Amino acid sequence: MKNSKESTKRSASKRSLCGAIFDAPAKQSQLAKLEEQIAAPDFWNQPEKSQKILQERKRLEQSLGDAKSIASMGSDVETLFDLAREGEDVGAELASEISSFREHLSRIEDAMLLSGENDRLGAIVTIHPGAGGTESQDWAEMLLRMYLRWAERMDFGAVITDRLEGEGAGIKSVTFEVNGENAYGLLQSEVGVHRLVRISPFDANARRHTSFASVFVYPQVDDEIKIDIKPEDLRVDTFRASGAGGQHVNRTDSAIRMTHLSTGIVVQCQNERSQHKNRAGALKQLRARLYEFEMNKKRAENRKIEDTKLDINFGSQIRSYVLAPYRLIKDHRTKLAIGDVDRVLDGDLGDLIHAFLVYRKTGKTAGDGNDELPD
Repeated sequence: MKNSKESTKRSASKRSLCGAIFDAPAKQSQLAKLEEQIAAPDFWNQPEKSQKILQERKRLEQSLGDAKSIASMGSDVETLFDLAREGEDVGAELASEISSFREHLSRIEDAMLLSGENDRLGAIVTIHPGAGGTESQDWAEMLLRMYLRWAERMDFGAVITDRLEGEGAGIKSVTFEVNGENAYGLLQSEVGVHRLVRISPFDANARRHTSFASVFVYPQVDDEIKIDIKPEDLRVDTFRASGAGGQHVNRTDSAIRMTHLSTGIVVQCQNERSQHKNRAGALKQLRARLYEFEMNKKRAENRKIEDTKLDINFGSQIRSYVLAPYRLIKDHRTKLAIGDVDRVLDGDLGDLIHAFLVYRKTGKTAGDGNDELPD
């Protein structure tokens, strides 16, 4: 009876804490007011305003849903603890529930840490190999796989829009879209130069090599943001899409390359068989690139996103992935070090992204500040 009362008190406390964190009553009141506006006869008379209200409703519903899921999962964990105290063998189930609970909490906290005006948008990601030839091209392909696996873990859609194969192995460049809520905000942690240290699979003498690749992330600009692209400032070229061969080789000039003459920005899309669809895809990339270009000019520090492209080499990396002589991944901004290299390369970027978001928000680092890694 005593255990039952204690459990009831803990559950009540948990609900109170959850309500305090998410402020559920206030959000429920806001949602009710929005529902009244949506039900008004003249709601659709102002489409832009209507869309913003619908987006706000979606955000509030998501927040309230998170509050309910946290309360439910917390209650399940508490119940398993009570069963364990009574002698039940629930160790494996409890460990699984706690792991799921922790992962869910981490995702919610990450969303709360996102405050940029475009963080909620989808992302367009480009990867370019740096110094190292075939080594770096192979490393760029490893990064591509890592991000595609991460998108899969997050239930995000990912579409490769342009891929240029390397000579012998790897890729010379790749552009892909990540479609999902907050994809751009989360992937901000990946912008910069990534460094790999390993025993080269391409070196007959099995020597240790260092490779570099750069990652750039742009927001998928939605229809609410107006980007004026003048036809006379745009050069459009068509070419035959490249591929691995076989029946899927594109035999028509359906691939599109767009050059914005004023800024020199070049984008291309070749993943569709239709030239019309590739043109739309390239224009979508160009709008995102131009928006980011203009935003960078307005920022106080006048920092341009292309600056790091000039030095994809030693001393410019944001993160090091060491596979030999020991195994360690270290983020040089947050100081977070992870020994399970395979888990990260398989797309489990949660800890790295979370540490970056906390660092960006508070300036707090996760490690001891020791950046000594082999060259």
